[in-house]
Amino acid sequence: MFSVRLYKYCYYIWWKTNLKVNFLLRLASTMSSRLSGDLEKEEEDEEEEEEEESLNPTQVKMSQIVMPCHSNHRQELSVGQLLKWMDSTACLSAERHAGSPCVTASMDDIHFEHTISVGQVVNIKAKVNRAFNTSMEVGIQVTCEDLFADRHWKVCHAYATFVTQRTSTGKKVILKPIVPQTQTEQVEYSVAAERRRVRMLHDDIIRDLLSLGSIQQGMDDSVAAEKTKVESVELVLPPHANHQVNTFGGQIMAWMVNVATIAASRLCQAHPTLRTIDMFTFRGPSQVGDRLLLRAIVNNAFKNSMEVGVRAEAYQEEGPNRHINSAFMNFEVLDKNGKPCTLPRIRPEPVEGERRFQEAIARKKIRLDRKYIISRKQAEGPLSVPWDPRNQVYLSYNNVSALKMLAARNNWRLSSEKDKVRLYTLEEKSMLCVRVESEVDVPAHRAFGFLSELRNRTTWDTHYKECELIHRVDDEDFLYRVVTPSVRYGAVGSPTSATKGEGMLQDFILLASKRKPCSSGDPYVIALRSVSLPTYPPTEQFNRGEVLCAGFTILESTNNTSLITYYNQASPEVLPYISTDIAGLSSSFYHTFCSCSQYLIKNRLILISQTCTQGPLVIG
Repeated sequence: MFSVRLYKYCYYIWWKTNLKVNFLLRLASTMSSRLSGDLEKEEEDEEEEEEEESLNPTQVKMSQIVMPCHSNHRQELSVGQLLKWMDSTACLSAERHAGSPCVTASMDDIHFEHTISVGQVVNIKAKVNRAFNTSMEVGIQVTCEDLFADRHWKVCHAYATFVTQRTSTGKKVILKPIVPQTQTEQVEYSVAAERRRVRMLHDDIIRDLLSLGSIQQGMDDSVAAEKTKVESVELVLPPHANHQVNTFGGQIMAWMVNVATIAASRLCQAHPTLRTIDMFTFRGPSQVGDRLLLRAIVNNAFKNSMEVGVRAEAYQEEGPNRHINSAFMNFEVLDKNGKPCTLPRIRPEPVEGERRFQEAIARKKIRLDRKYIISRKQAEGPLSVPWDPRNQVYLSYNNVSALKMLAARNNWRLSSEKDKVRLYTLEEKSMLCVRVESEVDVPAHRAFGFLSELRNRTTWDTHYKECELIHRVDDEDFLYRVVTPSVRYGAVGSPTSATKGEGMLQDFILLASKRKPCSSGDPYVIALRSVSLPTYPPTEQFNRGEVLCAGFTILESTNNTSLITYYNQASPEVLPYISTDIAGLSSSFYHTFCSCSQYLIKNRLILISQTCTQGPLVIG
């Protein structure tokens, strides 16, 4: 009897102990997994913070709480005040890099996504993305912080160009190059050269749009543009000047926003909201003691927005007026639900007013192109954006910048290597990217000359059956029609089913954008992407394929050799070509790259033997 009770007691103790142990084990496991997850999240957050908060020597931060004196009638931060803060922060960043006084040369288009209320905090970060000889691009990020709700949101992102002032001896200050430290900085550094190209071509784009003659004419509307005219004079005092005794660029912008807002209010008879400022350029400085004459007028009114043109001129008591700046600002009028209201039409003044009316339509066309082409994510469809002369600058910008951004990624994985030809892959969600690279015993400029002429590719790439040059846009951009074998039939083997279209040839309409290095250390770039042309619609004889992002970078190496890298952001039409290579079932990329190398070396020897001048050869 005693033994039975002892057994039951021992069993009870064991059961309770085992229950506690299991509970503790489960608790420890749960805590471990949670701790592991928290640590992983913390590590990811730390990595993101390290990437974002890298020790960039040019980075400058400014935080300002919005006071009533900074606001408008709606208790929202005045855009003019925000521009002053942005300009000051960017100037400090530029001068930190240059080590000498700098002035604002221009600022790219700015789109204000949100307004900022009194009591909220504005956080501004600026850092130099890239330095050229005497000018540099400064990236500016503006976010808003609600201290009571612990929320942050993006307000706007801008790019400003600053130039160094001459020394006391009149010499220009040559800037030292920027060395990118993170992937984000590398992307900004690389694409800065393409943004610079767009800035330089901006006025030409407007002229080309106006020369096409397809812009609508103004109608006889009820509101005359003369009624929206505003003229104001500001005296530049010491508080308006910077440490160089020149008027702050941000202060001039603030005055321009003020007169533009008055002009917009006269048209809509309401309080307008500034949404965007088009790219503007400072033509010259002004100093303390100058009078700034500011003129504004509504150039055009569309259904839900209007463009106001502003011109700033400086003058002394004696002497002619000096043109300082011109800007174009776009306003909306919001109802109580935050929706844009319909605006009255504008009747332009004869001659000059009609010119401004037409140019406003051209600028709106540019904004729409930029929003559709540049702001659209690469994964969004359709892949083939319609091409026409009016959007070609932005399409080529998107083409080159997409390839540079892909090349700057740092999470490529080596998939295979054979005879120094390396195949890398990059997998992100539903996107697969491929990179193939090898060194070739050919100078970079020679390789660039041969590879940038797509018609040569049929001689070394079996995937190119035909290549026709459709249109030479300019010296750097070309349109081609390329015919390739069927993905299933020509590249992989016989068709697996009798589905209609299998075994047919494919064709692509490609925009090829080639760029020479902007400075030493930059690669040559040949970027490819699909576009659509009404003169070359899809036909029943061919499957129309699309290329999202592809192309070459060619980097000068030592001893007249070059590192040639091919990229492809695989679309469904391209994926079957490369999936067997990645899986190790074939080596078509290796053979194609070898053929490319042999082609380059062979033609280099031909050039040397014939002592020909530099330039691409069209063979076959």
